[in-house]
Amino acid sequence: MLNGGYAYTTIISSRYHGQTLLSHLASLYPHSTTQAWQQKLDNGEVTLDGVTASGSESVVLGQTLVWNRPPWMEPDAPRYFEVLFEDAHLLAVDKPSGLPTLPGGGFMENTLLRLVQGRTPSANPVHRLGRATTGIVLFAKTAQAASNLFANWNTPKVQKIYVALAQGVAQQDAYEILTPIGLVPHPLIGSVWAASPSGKRSKSLAKVISHDGGNTIFEVSLGSGRPHQIRIHLASIGHPLVGDPLYGATGQPLEHLPGLPGDGGYFLHARCLKFQHPISGEQIDLEADLPSGFPSHSGGGTISPR
Repeated sequence: MLNGGYAYTTIISSRYHGQTLLSHLASLYPHSTTQAWQQKLDNGEVTLDGVTASGSESVVLGQTLVWNRPPWMEPDAPRYFEVLFEDAHLLAVDKPSGLPTLPGGGFMENTLLRLVQGRTPSANPVHRLGRATTGIVLFAKTAQAASNLFANWNTPKVQKIYVALAQGVAQQDAYEILTPIGLVPHPLIGSVWAASPSGKRSKSLAKVISHDGGNTIFEVSLGSGRPHQIRIHLASIGHPLVGDPLYGATGQPLEHLPGLPGDGGYFLHARCLKFQHPISGEQIDLEADLPSGFPSHSGGGTISPR
């Protein structure tokens, strides 16, 4: 779909004071070359403090930089979700594979956020799932609910349980995975979250549900909330997700990516979410059924990529 364009706004920090605007844009948004940015400037798409810029200006601390990106054709994505729970403070939905939770990577209108806010304008996500990941996404509809949930989200007060299809046959029934996660350099995409000795402490508990051919179906409970945690943690014990385009068997990013980091093809589902209601205190137990095409707990069946 063709969206309505977007105004990307930043404030010039002391780190960039004195740079030419053209070089600053090329470093801030490296998806376009210096020549491409000069064309955008010539088209009148960029302003500094409200004045159309040429690119030769030296940027100054505190200036407001706006790139008025013209409308663009977004990649296709599913435009539906299922409501699992709703009251005056919360909304929980079941997200399909292929639909980003938040804008980014060329997606703006084709996102769960836009679809949900089209129905419930006050709703904002408490967390996010990767574009290919399916299952429960919780939204807060009031500021008080959001504040209480954020305070408890990465604590034992909130239980998050996923189902994942991983490569290889697990040799244990269960694993406690404590691999630290942090940003590491990558030659193609700059940096990416991955297993890193200098990363932040992370914890996952992975229990084998069944085997599917030469693969293993895990139930994974999160004890922390790092980006791509399940994908990284299972890969770090030698069981990367089947079809994962980013992570190899050590939890490090693949050197030669078979596609874009956000591509799908893997099976990861946010199945259960358990917590106390942030306002009433009652126990909330949410569950999202496995999507069609996901191998069953009993193993067997055809695994079809989505």
